[in-house]
Parts: sequence; C-alpha cells; structure tokens
Amino acid sequence: MCLRHRDRLLLVLAVLCALLGTAVPAATASDGPIIGTGAEVVRLFDDAAKATAKYEQGRRAADAQRTSAARLQEQLALQRDELATVHEAIGSVARAQYRTGGPLALTAGLLFADNPEELMRAQRLTWQAETAVNQLLDRARQAEGRLSVTEGNARAARHELEVRQEQLATIKQGIRAQLESAQWELQGEADRSVAAGKCAGVVRLQKRGGAPPGTKWVTPVENYELSAGFDSAGEHWAHRHTGQDFAVEIGTPVRSVGAGRVVSVSCGGAFGIEIVIQHPGGYYSQYAHMAAVTVDQGEQVSTGQWIGQSGTTGNSTGPHLHFEVRLTPYLGSGVDPLPWLREHGVRV
Repeated sequence: MCLRHRDRLLLVLAVLCALLGTAVPAATASDGPIIGTGAEVVRLFDDAAKATAKYEQGRRAADAQRTSAARLQEQLALQRDELATVHEAIGSVARAQYRTGGPLALTAGLLFADNPEELMRAQRLTWQAETAVNQLLDRARQAEGRLSVTEGNARAARHELEVRQEQLATIKQGIRAQLESAQWELQGEADRSVAAGKCAGVVRLQKRGGAPPGTKWVTPVENYELSAGFDSAGEHWAHRHTGQDFAVEIGTPVRSVGAGRVVSVSCGGAFGIEIVIQHPGGYYSQYAHMAAVTVDQGEQVSTGQWIGQSGTTGNSTGPHLHFEVRLTPYLGSGVDPLPWLREHGVRV
C-alpha cells in the first residue's frame, strides 16, 4: 500500500499521540477556513431578512392600529351627533318650562284648570321625558369618555409602533452597511484567488441549504432576476452567451440544481471561480463568477445544497451567477438552461 505524504504525516502523528497518551486531532475536510467572510455575509443576509420581517410586522400592526383608531373616531363622531340631538331635546324641554312658567305655572294651572287630572298627567309625562333625556345624556357622556380613553390608547400605541419602525429601519440600515462591506471584502478575497489562479479554500457554512423532501431539481439561486439569456449576443462574449445569468447580490448562497458529484472547482480564467457538477442521466451543471465555494472536488452533493456564494469574478460586469447545463463537463456543450429546468419540473 502506498501512502501519500500527508497520510504518512498523520500516521506518524498518530503513533506519537499514542506514545504520549493524547488524542489524535481530527482532520478537516478542507484546507480552507471553517468560517470567514463568506459565513459572515450569509449571517448578515439572515439578520437583514429578520430585521425586514420585524419592520414589516410593525408596519402591518401600525396600519391595523390606524384602521382601528379611524373606526373609533367614526363612532365618536356618531356619538357626538347623538349627544347634540339629546342636548337639543333638553333645550326644548327647558324652553317649554320657561314658557309655561315652571312649577308656579303648574300651581296656577291646577287652580284654574277645568280638568286638573289631565294637567297632572301631562306634567308627569313631561317629567318622565325629562328624566329619560337626562339618563340618555349621562349614558352618552360615559360613552364619550370611554371612547376618548380608547382613542388616546390607540394614539399612544400607534406612536409606539412608529417609534419601533424607525428603530428597526435604523437597525436594518446598519446591517445593510455591514453587509455591503462584508460583500466587497469577500469579493476582494475572491479576486485575489483568481489573480493567483488558486482557490483560497472551502468556506464552510453552518447552514447547508436543501430542498423539500421529494424535490429532485431546483433553481440555482432562490431569489433572483433573470438577465442575459442563453445564446444571446453581447460585447462581453467572444461568440454567443453560453448560459443563463441570474442577477443576485454578492455572497448569495448558490445551490446545486440537483443531486450529483462535484467534478471540478477552478479559480481562474474568464469564468472566475466556477464549479461543475455531474448529475445522473448524463448532464452537467456549471456555476461561474462566484465569490466563494463551499464544497470540494469529488464531494457528493444533494439537491438544493449550498455549493458556493455568488460574486463577480472573471469576465463579469456586475454581481450575478452564470449558470449552464451541459452535455459534457466542458464549455461548448451547453443547452438552454431555462427549458431544461422547466422540463425537469422547475418553475423559473
């Protein structure tokens, strides 16, 4: 059995550790960093998404609070109209009492009335009406008081939500600034790798991505805009465009469109940092202009697994993922990726 130099070193280290009674350190899967700028970019993407979700939640809550306050204001206006009607009724009773002279006029009426019982009955009805009006007035005042309190609470809650939205907007802006800085730091590392013609090493991310159970094929990125298409003409290509471009930000996780094996990882030339994966059925997928890779050559990958991060290395005019579907691992054997993905059940 022939051992490679690295394996011989590990064997010697194991023997020494056995003699000294210490444990053998575990070998890493890659010479690249376990964590780094790439992982920081993904973390900041997550933080920005969480801050955005909280901002949107607060905005919806504020909108609901405004709607509730508007309904309360309408109720308050109706109650005030009703209160004004009650006040008018009370004024009418008061004016009627003034015209009849009040209790003194009642006494005179009893003395000179032809039918004192009818006069007393009419007066009792008047008192009952006045009592009912006074009770309604009391209820209206209580209702107005409750509505005023509720309106004040709604106004305070709305203000609190607006303050929270401003705070979240500030947090989101700060995360965005950090993200932009980390993105260009990641791109700088990638550009140095391409210039040296040597990959800097695998960036291991805590999250690996993945597709729902039963899913065989997915798009190479989740959130994107389609830009240059297959076989289109352009001044940046020697002949015709050989793939489909997905416009995404630097550091966006790139995923394998299907299960397969990584056949090559390279970091130089017009495609910059690129990965080629072999899939069952004789097809290959290529991912180019990347900023970092998260898999090694020869590694088996699953559908939707993160294999790298998008960038703008090589012959690229801006951040995007160049994606190809090929009949061989080599340039020139590409087919139009969009119809191919659709034929495999992927909505693009």
